[in-house]
Amino acid sequence: MSERTGTSIWSKFGADNVQPTDLSQRTMGLFSTFALWLGANVVVTTVYTGMFFVPDLRFTTAIFIILLGSVIGGIPLTMVATMGTATGLPTMALTRGSFGVRGSVLPSVINIVILIGWAWVQAFMAGLSLNYAVKYATGYDNLALWTIVCEVIVVIVTLYGHRGIEAFERVVATGMLLVALVVFWKLFTVFGVRTLLEMQPSPKSGVTAAIAFDMVVATAISWAPVAADYNRNCKSTRVSWWGTMSGYVLATLVAMGTGAAVSGLSIASQMEQTFDPTVLLARFGFGIPAALVVFASVLTTNLVCVYSSAMSYLNLFPKTAFWKPALIIGIITVAGALYGGIMENFVNWILLIGTLFMPLFAVMLADFHVFARGRYNTEEMLSTTGGRYWYASGVNWVAVVVYLVGAFAAYYWTKVSPLPYGATLPSFLMTFVLYVLAGYAFGLHRHHCSGKEEVR
Repeated sequence: MSERTGTSIWSKFGADNVQPTDLSQRTMGLFSTFALWLGANVVVTTVYTGMFFVPDLRFTTAIFIILLGSVIGGIPLTMVATMGTATGLPTMALTRGSFGVRGSVLPSVINIVILIGWAWVQAFMAGLSLNYAVKYATGYDNLALWTIVCEVIVVIVTLYGHRGIEAFERVVATGMLLVALVVFWKLFTVFGVRTLLEMQPSPKSGVTAAIAFDMVVATAISWAPVAADYNRNCKSTRVSWWGTMSGYVLATLVAMGTGAAVSGLSIASQMEQTFDPTVLLARFGFGIPAALVVFASVLTTNLVCVYSSAMSYLNLFPKTAFWKPALIIGIITVAGALYGGIMENFVNWILLIGTLFMPLFAVMLADFHVFARGRYNTEEMLSTTGGRYWYASGVNWVAVVVYLVGAFAAYYWTKVSPLPYGATLPSFLMTFVLYVLAGYAFGLHRHHCSGKEEVR
């Protein structure tokens, strides 16, 4: 009897896997796609990123950089998302095409680690916001408890798979956007936009225009590892492209713009700076509404992180039931979120993501669009017995070496000898061109066409 009960309980949850999503089973139209990317990025960490830009930069300069960087960074993000739509495969399964069936272990492991780190940040800040609301209303203060409660909600929704996340995102994203716009409007009407426009830049966080641009682009790239996990469910590539780009750019402009505005106005009002935007918004009179909006927004983003961590695990162990890695990763996230020290290195964290992922997706996009000409054989890609994506013993060493060179260059240009215009785009372009040249030199163009030639 207990076995039946267990089967009944788990059968209600999502059965998501790495197999291609059939066109007839796809559920995401234009609004669903728009809402998902809007909800994922109208989040406190994106607001927090914008807070670094002012007063180091003029407010108008910050807004221009946010818009430009989100559009430019949104291009590779949307291209990866549309790869998922074209093939029906999740992101890490797509890396088999460029890195090889066994070579995809490298990006999958990196992705799991990075996403769990992101989930730690999100869970901590969700707990922070909910704790603020409860403390404000009742006086009860227990950050650890509310952090755990937040992550329990995330795990429960995640267990229902992409359908549960889509439904949750549609409702929450609409509400978040409306409230965020009201907050933005009131900040400007009550405190005056002139204050921000006339504020002179002054060094505070050490953020230059180049670093700010790099952070905005890196934020977009940080979403690329999860993009195909969701957009594989889009009904068409056109829906995928426009829904992702419009939702992401609007969300980034609203969230980072709010962060820049709140930071500037708080300094103009001689308030103490903090990494928690909820506290600053409360001092502007938003209190409980701000805390609840932040809480809801962080939940939507954390859902994305936990779900995609589980999908990356399934790329390594495709026969595993979806609920198992989702549950285990959720528990790991709770444990890590109880340590808030990661917030002290937030800028370095954002730039690290750009360092690791920008060259990875340069390789993926070059392989898919230049050598595979926009088509992968999904049956061979998921096979473990050979085929065109087996390369040399399961690994495309051309991709691995080029990726490592690109990652080293990105690190060098970020930490050792910073470029005046940022490292994200130069590392992407260098890696893309290097992979194309190396690919032609080692016959990758013939390999993809024939499916027989092995690259050594």
